[in-house]
Amino acid sequence: MAFTLAFPKINISGENAINEMVMKLAGSEPGHGLIIADSALEKLGLLKPLCEQLDQSGLSYTCFNDTIPNPTVAVVDKAYEYFMESGASYIIAFGGGSAIDTAKAVKILSANPRPITDYTGVGMVKHAGVPLYAINTTAGTAAEVTSNAVITDEANKVKCVIIDSNIIPDVSVNDPSIMLGLPADVTAATGMDALTHAVEAYVSVGAHILTNHSALESVRLIAQYLPHAVEDGSNVEAREMMALGQFLAGMAFNSAGLGMVHAMAHPAGAHKNLPHGVCNAILLPIVCEFNRPHRVAAFAKLAVALGCDVSAMSDEEASIVAVNAIRDLNERVGIPRGFSGLGVTEEDVKQWVASAMADPCAGGNPVAMTADEVLALYMQSL
Repeated sequence: MAFTLAFPKINISGENAINEMVMKLAGSEPGHGLIIADSALEKLGLLKPLCEQLDQSGLSYTCFNDTIPNPTVAVVDKAYEYFMESGASYIIAFGGGSAIDTAKAVKILSANPRPITDYTGVGMVKHAGVPLYAINTTAGTAAEVTSNAVITDEANKVKCVIIDSNIIPDVSVNDPSIMLGLPADVTAATGMDALTHAVEAYVSVGAHILTNHSALESVRLIAQYLPHAVEDGSNVEAREMMALGQFLAGMAFNSAGLGMVHAMAHPAGAHKNLPHGVCNAILLPIVCEFNRPHRVAAFAKLAVALGCDVSAMSDEEASIVAVNAIRDLNERVGIPRGFSGLGVTEEDVKQWVASAMADPCAGGNPVAMTADEVLALYMQSL
């Protein structure tokens, strides 16, 4: 069976990568642009360097700064109206997954009719839309490299997962210098989101030799550098290695797929507006414990990537160590121990089971789950 790899046309990584992107953009005479960003990043002053570079290059642009965590259909519609009114011919996404997913949705609508919910599923986007330059400001979602976008349908309390190669950004940018001011809790949540991407890609039914190396290297980098990035946000080396680690995770899961961690995390975000990375982090060791017996050798290799000395152990023993190492990393970086501390109840999780099982990510899990098994895992996550 043929295997497909899909990436952005160009990726620019490293300090001052934004400057290089702007130079490339200016050389193409692109017309007017729309920046889609997060208001919190603007308040932190992180958007200023990009705007200064655009101004110095004589490029005209309009800013939409009203993206929100777990972006909704309403926010996408508002951003699209900005796009139409501005007369923009390209989009710059500036932020984490929320801003980039909003930009991907506007890219879709620039060449395809509304509503955005019509594109839920795999391969539903007919036309690619305007060029998209995605600047990642968090080392987590890898939205700048993937064909995925997640938009909350607030009316039906469900996350619409859109997967299509037509929404992969044309140019992706990872500049660690703009990540230095991120708070520790955001760093932890987004970092564990990236780890989830790598782990799920490595054990998924779609895992392939062309993605396995990226997934394992991603796990190695994140396990080594995430604690340092959380403990000292000004650590440039840790920020750069986390940016590279999350990018590698994106390369892996964009082609290998994900699994039940993401499928179960999406309803939590849709119903309770909880941070996606936190939801993934809480669920990751629980789902891994369920999946481990079906991927013992893979989890044994993950133990090594996580930095564990398992040289004297059997694969069975090492695979158990891997799951425990993920739990330990959660605790070290300050992830909540369960959903109950975030206001989630037993009645809440009972309502999430059907959505989790219908999620497009569920099919990538190494073993299919019954509704009772999904509910049992949710109950453990409380």
